[in-house]
Amino acid sequence: MAQLKVREAAIILGVSDDTVRRLVEDGSLKSEKEGTRILIDGESLVQHMQKVAESDERSGIDSSNQSIRNQMKGLVTKITSDKVMSQVEMLCGTYRIVSLISTEAVKDMDLKVGSIAIANMKATNVSLSLERE
Repeated sequence: MAQLKVREAAIILGVSDDTVRRLVEDGSLKSEKEGTRILIDGESLVQHMQKVAESDERSGIDSSNQSIRNQMKGLVTKITSDKVMSQVEMLCGTYRIVSLISTEAVKDMDLKVGSIAIANMKATNVSLSLERE
């Protein structure tokens, strides 16, 4: 069973360490104590994340009318445009998302730094890596 430190779980959830501790206290996350350290059960964390994702509480995204299921809501942090194409950068929780779209689309959507947007992602190839310990 995978176990995560409170800080690791907080980073994954995009919340504070205190929020993770509250989730442990209210029973939303299972944990074990190792001395003074709280270790979060990885499977419990996954179940909590799935529950939140299914409820759409955090995202406010209605995915029932489209085929793309990988969606992240966030803030536009930077837009770099030329005559034809624009690079739009977003922060979705702790994740940086970069999209290349037409400059016409940026204008039509009235995207600006600080705009709330939804990144819709559909990939044919997803690569995974592990952190070095």
